[in-house]
Amino acid sequence: MNEFKLPDVGEGLTEAEIITWKVQVGDIIKVNDIIVDIETAKSLVELPSPYEGRIDALLVPEGATVPVGTPIIAISDPSEAPGSSPERAKIASSAGSELDLDRDKEADAGGGQESVEAAVVAAGEERQAVLVGYGPRTGASKRRVRKQVGGSVPAGAVASVDTEKVKQRIIARPIRALAKPPVRKLAKDLGVDLATIESAGDIITRADVEACANGSAAPAATGAPNVTRGDQRIPIKGVRKMTAEAMVASAFTAPHVTEWLTLDVTPTMDLVARLKADPSFADVKVSPLLIVAKAVCLAMRRTPELNSTWDDAAQEIVVKGSINLGIAAATPRGLVVPNIPSAESLSLHDLAAALGELTATARAGKIQPAQMSGGSFTITNIGVFGIDAGTPILNPGEAGILAIGAINKRPWIGEDDTIVARWVTTLAMSFDHRVVDGEQGSCFLADVGMILSNPALALTF
Repeated sequence: MNEFKLPDVGEGLTEAEIITWKVQVGDIIKVNDIIVDIETAKSLVELPSPYEGRIDALLVPEGATVPVGTPIIAISDPSEAPGSSPERAKIASSAGSELDLDRDKEADAGGGQESVEAAVVAAGEERQAVLVGYGPRTGASKRRVRKQVGGSVPAGAVASVDTEKVKQRIIARPIRALAKPPVRKLAKDLGVDLATIESAGDIITRADVEACANGSAAPAATGAPNVTRGDQRIPIKGVRKMTAEAMVASAFTAPHVTEWLTLDVTPTMDLVARLKADPSFADVKVSPLLIVAKAVCLAMRRTPELNSTWDDAAQEIVVKGSINLGIAAATPRGLVVPNIPSAESLSLHDLAAALGELTATARAGKIQPAQMSGGSFTITNIGVFGIDAGTPILNPGEAGILAIGAINKRPWIGEDDTIVARWVTTLAMSFDHRVVDGEQGSCFLADVGMILSNPALALTF
C-alpha cells in the first residue's frame, strides 16, 4: 500500500487545506488522475496521483489544514485481492456518521461508541484511523474491549447490531449534536453552536450551519444563548492569509511613495477601437489594460530602477534582467498576482494573448504558485470597479506598482482653451523609496502617461 503525502506545490509552502476529494474509497485510479483540490497560501491546486491502484482510505477530511508531508490518502495495488481496508473504512464511516463518534469523555461514558467499536473488533475488523497526520493502523494489535453498559456484544455480532436502536439510545443521552467533522469545523469557524441548530434531518449539514450563521434559520429551543444574527466569521487562511501577511510585511518594510497623474487618454481609446476592428487581433481581447502594459514595458527601458528589488541580506539593489509583469486579479478566494515572464519581449498581439490567458486562468482558480513567483512590477486595474484612483501597496520584493483608475468622459480644456469631452483617467504609482528616487519615479510615470496620451510616441522609446 502506498501513502501519498501532501507535497510542497509552491516554493517553501508549509501547509495546505483539503478542499474537495475527487475520489472515494474503493475507486480505481491511474497515475496523474486528479484526486483532490487543495488550497495553499497562494492558490487553489489540483493534485494528481503519483500512484496507480485502488483507494484504500482518505486519511484527511475535507476542510482540514495539514502540514506538508502529511499522509493524505492510501492507495493499494489493484492487482491484489481486495483487503479489509475499504470495508473497515466503510464500517467506521457508517458508525461515525450515525453515532457521531465523539471522543469526549462525556460522550464515551454511555458506552455507545465502545459498543460499536467492540462489535467491529470482535468481528475481526480493525477500526480505520482518520486522524489528521496519521495513516491507517497496521498490524494485528487490537484495542482492549471495555465493559459495556447493558451487556457486552458477542463475537460475530456486527451484522446483528441494530444501529437505529443504538442511535436512539445515544441521542437520548446529553451529547453534542450529530455532525460530521467538516461540518463541526465549519460551525467552529463561523462561531455557530451546533446545539442551537434545528436540522430537518438527524444529522446537521453544512447548509444548516450556513443558514444559522446567516440568520435564516431559527435556532433550536434548547435554552442555550442564541448566536448573534447577521454576524459571519470568515477563517483567515489560504490566499487571504498569505495576502494579508504579504501586505503587512510590505507596508512596514518598504517606504512607500505614491504619485498621481491625471491625463487625457482619448488617443489610447481610439487605438483600442482600431485594434478591435483589426482582423489580426480578432483572436485576442484588446483593452486599455493592454496598452498600459505595453507602455510600462517601454517606459522601463528609460528607468530600469522600477524593475528592481532591494536585497537586504546582500546589501544590494538588484536590477532585473527581464520584466516579469504582475497583473493583480480578484478571485473568489482573494487577490492573486500572477505574472507574465519577460513581458518586454512580447509583441502587442502576444502580450494581449498572455493577458487573456492569465485572466481566464485566475478567474477559474487554476493559477499555480509558480505563476505568482518572481514578479518584478505590478499593474492593478481598479478602474473596472468604477474607482478613480487609490494608493496601491507594493508586492514584497518589487519596487513599483501602478494603479489604473476608471476611464470615463470628462470635461477637458483643449489646446485652444475650449472645453471638450475627452476620455480621462488617473494613474497612481507607488514605489519603494529605498530603490527608486523621486526623480526616477516621476520620470517613469510621466513616460507611461506620455505613451497613453500619444501612443505614436512609443516609436521613440
